Amino acid sequence: MIFDDFADFAAALEPMRPLIGLDTGTRTVGVAASDALLASAGAVETVRRTRFAADAARILAIARDRDAAGIVLGLPRNMDGSEGPRCQSVRAFARNLARLSDLPIGFWDERLSTVAAERALLEADLTRKRRKEVIDAVAAAYILQGALDRLRHLRTEQ
Repeated sequence: MIFDDFADFAAALEPMRPLIGLDTGTRTVGVAASDALLASAGAVETVRRTRFAADAARILAIARDRDAAGIVLGLPRNMDGSEGPRCQSVRAFARNLARLSDLPIGFWDERLSTVAAERALLEADLTRKRRKEVIDAVAAAYILQGALDRLRHLRTEQ
């Protein structure tokens, strides 16, 4: 099931199970995962996109291996908050993924996540080649960490 409202997504999650975060691009999908306490996110891998069935199979295998409770997809809104063609593409990816899995799917505003990931990798003094290999997975971790921080605030508000 796909949730546009993040609070509804949070309510649908089973406790004490990790989440998977995705940074969906045209050529790659960055994948991140959280711990079961939903405290921290870490980069897992970058999936090279081929065809949707193969991409989804790999992502869902990661989710299954980690016993994930849900999936957070980065939604690449424009800087003014509007949704453009990239958002439509991510929403279509989510609809197709929802047909293959019962995991709840939520969206997280990913504006500037790749910029933040790039800065972190530059500070870590990674080579250009290595940055290119891991940037999407690190961006997915930034997206997922933002969602985890919001989940924590939602739980303290209750």
